[in-house]
Amino acid sequence: MGYIKFDKNELINLEYSLGRELVRSNRAGSFSCTTIIGCNTRKYHGLLICPQPHLDDQPHVLLSKVDETIIQREAEFNIGVNKYPGSYNPKGHKYVRNFSADIIPAVTYRVGGVVLTKETMFVTHEERVLIKYTLVEAHSPTKIRISPFLAFRNIHSLSKKNIYLNTKYQEVPNGIKVKMYDGYSDLYIQLSKKGGEYVHVPDWYNNIEYLEEKERGYEYHEDLYVPGFFEIGIRKGESIIFSASTSEIKPLNLSRLFNKELKKRTPRDSFENSLANAGEQFFYKYQDKTGIIAGYPWYGRLGRFTFIALPGLSLGINNPGICKEVVNTMVKEMQGPFFRENGNGNGHSFGAADTPLWFFRVLQHCELQNTKKDTWEQYGKTMKLILESYAAGTSNGIKMQDNGLIFIDESAPDLTWMNAKTMGRCVTPRYGYVVEVNALWYNAICFALELAKKSDEKTFVNRWKTIRDKVKENFSATFWNKEQGVLADFVTREKADFSIRPNQILAASLPYSPIEEPERKLIIDCIVKELLTPRGLRSLSPRDPMYKGKYHGNPEQRESAFHQGTAWPWLLEHFAEGFLKIYGESGKDYIRKLYDGFHDAITEGAIGTLSEIYEGDPPHHGAGAISFAPSVAALIRIHHMIKPEKKTKKKI
Repeated sequence: MGYIKFDKNELINLEYSLGRELVRSNRAGSFSCTTIIGCNTRKYHGLLICPQPHLDDQPHVLLSKVDETIIQREAEFNIGVNKYPGSYNPKGHKYVRNFSADIIPAVTYRVGGVVLTKETMFVTHEERVLIKYTLVEAHSPTKIRISPFLAFRNIHSLSKKNIYLNTKYQEVPNGIKVKMYDGYSDLYIQLSKKGGEYVHVPDWYNNIEYLEEKERGYEYHEDLYVPGFFEIGIRKGESIIFSASTSEIKPLNLSRLFNKELKKRTPRDSFENSLANAGEQFFYKYQDKTGIIAGYPWYGRLGRFTFIALPGLSLGINNPGICKEVVNTMVKEMQGPFFRENGNGNGHSFGAADTPLWFFRVLQHCELQNTKKDTWEQYGKTMKLILESYAAGTSNGIKMQDNGLIFIDESAPDLTWMNAKTMGRCVTPRYGYVVEVNALWYNAICFALELAKKSDEKTFVNRWKTIRDKVKENFSATFWNKEQGVLADFVTREKADFSIRPNQILAASLPYSPIEEPERKLIIDCIVKELLTPRGLRSLSPRDPMYKGKYHGNPEQRESAFHQGTAWPWLLEHFAEGFLKIYGESGKDYIRKLYDGFHDAITEGAIGTLSEIYEGDPPHHGAGAISFAPSVAALIRIHHMIKPEKKTKKKI
């Protein structure tokens, strides 16, 4: 048994096993997601989920799941698990003996004298999922029956029985080709072994129930289409590979492909390797664009979180050059000074106040990783565009004031990362002088000046060093509360909001800080006292009357709690940076304890990765997206902050 493993007692306990999920992705923007025992509990679960370029370029669930039946001496044992109203049918979890995921997910089943393993592989550069069945033990002739459950719908929707279904199929080598509706990709379902039989018995399986959707206050019943089943004999010691893909393959190549892919995998045999493995899965290349999926299973690419996550994720895969690829994708799609906030597809938005300023932080990281020598030459024009646009004022109400600080008009209270809405209302409206926006603004100006000086751009330097000095002079005067030892979260023309939130940490952690060390230390002390949890920084102090320590209920209830107390792991990266700037080497043990505290988190929720948020109240249950790029990236960067530096031998 390896690092990530579960035993029989854990697996047959549905309350336990249904709370553990799997996410595997390829580098083309597709993914596979389900629970460790194969029972789907979300509409976002599926074995083959991939973009549909002829529809909306959004992810669609093609293959929802497969159910398997072991057949011996006329007796049938269905090892699948499905939830229907009031019952589970079949109840294949009772046959599960163990689960491990050190390299790929592997489940072992025991049915009487039969021992069968099931290994699932998502292919790196194809829209293809492979399932390898191996008969480890059997005392009599054995067959396996495989029934594919199809959905052919957008991940945010649910499939319902209808009259528009295309029930036809075409034979392909060792399998079939099906397409439920026009506009979709064909789905090729093939086996590696000849001699099997496909029996076409098209039918709907109605009212499959998704418990997580029920808990989240959404519609939770789905009808799935099963075109038929494959039945094939399997001998002791033999392996048969099931393939589902949007392209046909020669069956003889399936075993070779499986083994080739297996060699590519980063073993999840340690906490660090699990993080690296999880981090790699957020990168994709689609239509010649390199990007980052913000989180699974429901997020696509998000501009803000692309920049926040990129430094850590590029470290995790030891590929700093990928920073440039991702940045170039983002720059090509800019509108004015703004980056696209959501990714592929027809819907998109621009205008977040902080995203263009996070762009500068990514470039700083790329410099530290020595990925380029000409940042100003490549990105100076973009940097100038952002700075000058903010100085002049944008169409959505972002403008530099005479004091050098950035002011957001009250008509746009949702331009920061705390932008959750319910009933058309922003839950945490933040406008005026916003603390992290202005900390990022100061850092951006300082970094641009650093590069411009090297390039001897005197006109730019002369103009912006005056603005830099204004920002430094007025930042503390605007935000600092001497009595409380904190920075205001935002300051309007009428008042200053001194709610204790984590946004002020950026003023203490960024490479260029607009405040002095004594103030930075007081901020760190306040955050330790009010906001720090074992799973990240709370978004609001528990002493605040608006604090919500639990995250549950219907969409309105969850959105109301999203930034009102939930703990965010991505903020821990910036806390660690600010803390170590104050305490240096002596502070590493403290940060290391926080880092080590996440070891248990990767066997909860989605295994091998980290959730988007955790509840503010103990025991800090995971919530939100089950695998979130900034969360994983933060832990990777923290590891690099605290790991011992390599000692070089002195030459004699």
